[in-house]
Amino acid sequence: MCRLLFVKSKTELDINYHLEKFADVCKSSKEFQGHGWGCSYLNADDNWEHYKNINPIWEDDFSKFNFTNRLIVHARSAFEDKDIFIENNMPFYDDEFVFIFNGELRGVKINAEGRIGAEKIFNFIKRFHNYDMKKAIEKGIDIILKRSNYIRAMNIIIADKNNAYVSSLFNEDSEYFQMSYKQTDEELIICSQNYIGENDWIKINNKSLEVF
Repeated sequence: MCRLLFVKSKTELDINYHLEKFADVCKSSKEFQGHGWGCSYLNADDNWEHYKNINPIWEDDFSKFNFTNRLIVHARSAFEDKDIFIENNMPFYDDEFVFIFNGELRGVKINAEGRIGAEKIFNFIKRFHNYDMKKAIEKGIDIILKRSNYIRAMNIIIADKNNAYVSSLFNEDSEYFQMSYKQTDEELIICSQNYIGENDWIKINNKSLEVF
């Protein structure tokens, strides 16, 4: 039951600013979000760079980060406080896609590689990718729904260098699990909740899949 953030901008965005805002969101969450964190961002050569830290995001020093036009961040709340290793921190990624997840599934019966459930979901969805990630997510989620005893929530953001694929699904606690976004002419921000003190955000519909 983690926290998610995605930001993209037509111009350079300040990574530090958004990490500080996101850290405030995580620190004030009703669920403990301190089991490590990670981020991925595009560098000046338009290549993904990745960073992970096992400590809470609000304890880290963000001065190491500069500017980007694409940022994806995950703060972890480990299920039952188990498997707290940096290798289990998101984002998970390959050469093309970056993946973050928030949710809780019970009795899932899928065959996919991965250290934890979220990584298995990422690898399972990629199995259906044939140059159309939206269709891959739709097919993967449809099968997971049929092969799970219960899904409390399953929120997914998959990003490439152009798009963010945002899937929202929850069956309880909408105040906690419903994601929101804020968009201006220059910048798009998607987060597990509004930045603290801000109200001009739009809720993302439950049981939806949108491409930003």
